[in-house]
Amino acid sequence: PAPGAPERRLVGVTIAGLPFVVLGSNGHVAWGFTDAYADTNDLVAVDLNPVSRRLYQLPGDDKLIEIETRRDTIHVKGGADDVVETEWTYWGQIVGLDARERPLSHHWVADDPASVNLEFVRMETADTVDEAIAAAHECGIPAHNFLVADRQGAIGWTVIGKFPKRRGTFDGRIPVSWSYGDRGWAGFMPPAEVPAVTQPASGRLWTANNRVVGGAALAAIGDGGYAPPARAAQIRDDLARVEHATPRDLLAIQTDDRALFLERWRQTLLATLTPQVVAEKSARAEVRALVEHWEGRAEPDSVSYRLVRAFRNKTSELALTPIFARCVDDFPAFDWRRLNYEPALQALLREKPAHLLSPDYASWDALLVAAVDGVVADLKRDGVALAHATWGARNTAAIKHPFGHILPGFLAGWLSMPPEPLAGDANMPRVQTPAFGASMRLVVSPGREEEGIFEMPGGQSGHPLSPYFRAGHEAWVKGEPTPLLPGPAQHTLTLTP
Repeated sequence: PAPGAPERRLVGVTIAGLPFVVLGSNGHVAWGFTDAYADTNDLVAVDLNPVSRRLYQLPGDDKLIEIETRRDTIHVKGGADDVVETEWTYWGQIVGLDARERPLSHHWVADDPASVNLEFVRMETADTVDEAIAAAHECGIPAHNFLVADRQGAIGWTVIGKFPKRRGTFDGRIPVSWSYGDRGWAGFMPPAEVPAVTQPASGRLWTANNRVVGGAALAAIGDGGYAPPARAAQIRDDLARVEHATPRDLLAIQTDDRALFLERWRQTLLATLTPQVVAEKSARAEVRALVEHWEGRAEPDSVSYRLVRAFRNKTSELALTPIFARCVDDFPAFDWRRLNYEPALQALLREKPAHLLSPDYASWDALLVAAVDGVVADLKRDGVALAHATWGARNTAAIKHPFGHILPGFLAGWLSMPPEPLAGDANMPRVQTPAFGASMRLVVSPGREEEGIFEMPGGQSGHPLSPYFRAGHEAWVKGEPTPLLPGPAQHTLTLTP
């Protein structure tokens, strides 16, 4: 602290190489993040000179500029250098072509040096929610939802990072030309225009990589592909039932693995397996019997959860793949599974439009029956009996050390976390899949850090020979509360000049 300033205790999470606590508490305010999925980049269609397709023109400038070729040399140990060539325009690297064969330049806030700074260090001395949000609006980090609470009981949300201030009639969703000067970026969005919410009427704030705002606020930060809303809605409803939260109450919300999102799909599956349909194949009867025993949770031992989830995925594949076939033909990298397609899929199953039904099926009901058979066929192909198709066998942790991808199997296993069956899934608060999940669980109230809870996958030591390399991992798997603050010192490291 500055001379004469009171001392502060900072507790929380750091990232190697960064000179500040990334999330945690300074005793006066506590803060946390989720990915914001804001739209901080655009594709710019470059209008080329009709005589020379290596030349283009900037708005308001009569001179022609040549596309720049940049060469980066990668020195390979024991081998020849590898030279990578990329082409750049004024707006950024060329990453493809549009339907008119115009180059598409990727314009991204991160390419501007002004988008990165160390202003986040101001969070260490913030005393109130308003001070923390003001500091957040000056920070240069990747876009995140920023939640903060202070010890007076105030709470707030904003998006932290730098955001483009778009001008002209475009919202960044599709590539457009900036050559005429009527569209583009007018620098970064001023702090006063960055959306923020403080002291909401409900007394609660929540984020789960979902869209938090709408209207003008959404137009300001854009849509970078928000997560579907089911997980956030479940967190919202969990919070609404808690009047005076304790750290364990909030940890219980983070580890909520109830399968509310799939309840509708379970009903659809049972409605599909009518007595007539079941009578045609014995495997269908077995599926129905297993799904009738519904745990209602994404538990490792649950068979019904895995079957219902697989039924939804197979139905999505059979219904939507033909609809998006043209998109994939034109752009092979297109993946409709990354869209929030659930509302559209439910509308298809409800309205059953014949013109959108795959010609492979006589009716939408036939498609649903085929989805059930497809689930059975997939499990049979993998050698998994229906009765043993547990969710944990499918949702098994695959948390590898970075070197684990290049080392022999026995060494990779030594460096990685154990392949344990996991509860949870992507569409519920307890987000856990084999290769994606909560990087930590933190509950802390500013000024009451001794009550705080912290969990993380893996241990807090990066040294595989350390006794702390996996310490705490089991608590994260099981959702068991472990203290945020350290206990008595076990080892002392003394640095001398």
